[in-house]
Amino acid sequence: MTTGQVSDRFTRGQARLEEISGQDAQAFTESLRDIAPDLARYVVEFAYGDVHSRPGLNAADRQLAVLGALVAQGDTQEQVRRQTGIALHVGLEPRQVVEAVTHLILVVGIPRVLNALVAVRAAIEERGLKADPIEVGANTERQRDRYAYGETRLRQIAGDDGVTVIRALDPIAPDLGRYIVEFAWGEVYDRPGISVRERQLATLGAMIGFGDTPKQQKTHFKIALRQGLTPEELVELVVQVAPKAGFPRVLNALAGLREVLDERGLTV
Repeated sequence: MTTGQVSDRFTRGQARLEEISGQDAQAFTESLRDIAPDLARYVVEFAYGDVHSRPGLNAADRQLAVLGALVAQGDTQEQVRRQTGIALHVGLEPRQVVEAVTHLILVVGIPRVLNALVAVRAAIEERGLKADPIEVGANTERQRDRYAYGETRLRQIAGDDGVTVIRALDPIAPDLGRYIVEFAWGEVYDRPGISVRERQLATLGAMIGFGDTPKQQKTHFKIALRQGLTPEELVELVVQVAPKAGFPRVLNALAGLREVLDERGLTV
């Protein structure tokens, strides 16, 4: 791109990219110059000049949603590595990034998370950092009655809506409901490292990135509201995922969010 061709959007996007990624910003645009320079321009202008420059979410919150969307797609290790670098640059600690990705086994499954962690590890090591891993020992209260413990956490975090979802599985797959209560809510959601609010940012980013999870998105939009995310922040979260997951998935997610907000009499 010559000086005469640089748009205001490109200038704004490049400034934003440099702000959140430091020295990596130039390397990204240069890597595409010899094969797809217009693609580099689209990324800088749209993803960073338009979307990432919007108000409504701080940079760390945006990165949790973006990482969720990328991990969900499963074949984006280079982008996960790059976005992990941005997450670290804007103030997330290595252990927070690792915990957010670990949490996503509930949404995208173990293989995608294992692949993503390879990229996360690379980004952390490139910066001479350590993750200081979180290791949760045996919880005697939880192990005495894993279901009761998980159901208590489910009610605390999701309220009656979460219990209704589990009860709906009783006639067809009660063991699946038990696994969700015991493992998802009793173990994973009970881990330290990041808040439940931050878990919802990564979870919703992943669900939108996945693209075929409308019912689950609505459930987790409701949980996000319970955890203090505002309607404006949730709309911004969805918009933020557009450059990573595409417009159709984002439009579907916004339709579900609108239904949740309408049910609660909330506006943006």
